[in-house]
Amino acid sequence: MIGLFGGTFDPIHFGHLRPALDAFEALGLDELRFIPAAVPPHRAAPGIDAATRAEMVRLAIADQPGFVLDTCELERPGPSWTVDTLRLLRGRYGADRPLVLLVGSDAFARLPTWHEWRDLLALAHVAVMARPGAPLDEAAFPPGYVAARRVAAAAPLQERPAGHIYVVPVTQLDISATRIRRLLRAGRSIRYLTPERLVAYIDRRRLYRSRTDT
Repeated sequence: MIGLFGGTFDPIHFGHLRPALDAFEALGLDELRFIPAAVPPHRAAPGIDAATRAEMVRLAIADQPGFVLDTCELERPGPSWTVDTLRLLRGRYGADRPLVLLVGSDAFARLPTWHEWRDLLALAHVAVMARPGAPLDEAAFPPGYVAARRVAAAAPLQERPAGHIYVVPVTQLDISATRIRRLLRAGRSIRYLTPERLVAYIDRRRLYRSRTDT
């Protein structure tokens, strides 16, 4: 079973990495593929180019077995729609391999605003990374949509390639990429917010020091 974790990662930090590790272990994934968005469709274009953001992901996950950088969104033009990425990966791995899209609880609540969102669960399972015991926000979904697809354990995700919604409890850390960028612009340290080798890389490249790197 392959996990898929997409994002702008501008930059990646422990608020991404610790929940990802929790989900990786709880779901029993064979691998978890980190997929940096080249052209994020739901936010302004990052000030840092996609190749640099991908390199930061590579550095951040280098020591964790099973974590893999996947640059498929950097290799195609246009907006980085998740549904297009899932179609590509479904073609890569075949019709029968279980794929699990990891999303945070805030992203899940906005899922019905995503491009061709109804096709997502035809292509993959969705695992919602949430605080233990936190309720799902289902207000934007059609009545009964989530309940009809939700499973109470991870095991059913192994039994079919797509279609389930599962809430995986994770450690949620109050760290944001926005805060990291603000600290860097203010000349302050970002140690203990992201891996040390990434701190050194950002410092060496002097990333996020400019107001244009937002």
